[in-house]
Amino acid sequence: MADKIRLGLIGASVTGTWSARSHLPALQASAEVELTAVCTTRADSAEAARQAWGARLAFDDYRKMVASPEIDAVAVVVRVPSHYVPTKAALEAGKHVYCEWPLGRTTAEAVELAALAKAKGLVTAVGLQARVNPAVMHMKEQVEAGFVGEVMAVHVSLMREGVLSRPSHRTWQRDADLGANTLTIANGHTVDAMRLVAGDFSRLSAVVATQAKQWLDTGTKTWLDVTSPDNVLISGRLANGAVASVHIGAIPFAGSGYRMEIYGRNGTLVATGKDSPQLSEVFLHGAKGNDTLAPMPVPERFTLASPATPSGEAVNVGQMYTLFAQAIRERAIRDGKSRHPTFDTAVDLHRLVDAIKQASDNGREATFA
Repeated sequence: MADKIRLGLIGASVTGTWSARSHLPALQASAEVELTAVCTTRADSAEAARQAWGARLAFDDYRKMVASPEIDAVAVVVRVPSHYVPTKAALEAGKHVYCEWPLGRTTAEAVELAALAKAKGLVTAVGLQARVNPAVMHMKEQVEAGFVGEVMAVHVSLMREGVLSRPSHRTWQRDADLGANTLTIANGHTVDAMRLVAGDFSRLSAVVATQAKQWLDTGTKTWLDVTSPDNVLISGRLANGAVASVHIGAIPFAGSGYRMEIYGRNGTLVATGKDSPQLSEVFLHGAKGNDTLAPMPVPERFTLASPATPSGEAVNVGQMYTLFAQAIRERAIRDGKSRHPTFDTAVDLHRLVDAIKQASDNGREATFA
């Protein structure tokens, strides 16, 4: 294998998209991964992306890219409804795959992809970047080390403004069946971080609601009907006995950002950020006993991305690429020692999201073995 993992990215662009804001800058800075190829749906845009990001190869057909012997691994960074097909093609071609979250439009798609990857013996990564946010990793370690003692209560919130309108290129997200909405994305990332730090649910009740039933398309100045949920309320008990409450909301104005609070018999930990821990820097505060909450600096050992990685949304993606590359080299996934979220992680979260929706629809508590 080459000194760097040779990666082809499906969904490259020059500006504006998630790939241009996070994946491509992280890859440019990476000491572990080489951006060997980019792929879009048109030859001219693929060539523009190749020149902009310094890739050697450009493709306008993902099938040709995944078949290339010059590629070791593939990143799938396209709209959620389009994750399944190129991810399956890359796995069938024997490539390791990093796919953005959600892994599929449905849980069935995710299960199929995870099983295919396992059958092929390939390393996978899913874009649950909150799990590799340095502060979240440090918070998890502190809980495991007993900083708060017995965990008794957990509260998580993420309130993001902007629910009343969308630019034209994002109005497709109004359709709940396409799998990209507050329940799957904002809630998925945020609840997953809580699960990593505080543990899984043993039972839960939920309300999943669409409060804004129309969006203004800011490009066409028209109002569009919406079926995608914008508020998710969860209450329940964790497997460790703690009670937990979660509110993830897309609201009209002045969102309060992100907060995860963990209260234990011996102390308290609080993580805060301007946005989801997947996207933004998170700050950690802690207190023992009756002490006042005080800042807890994050040790440098939790910073895994290259020092050249731009600040902002690229940081956690850079963390993921470092761990993905290391797993490919070490094949740690075969021994169940992966340090990053894999397709199996994605399947577990897909199933939890389904359970949250079903608990809301049925008005009944969901329980987990």
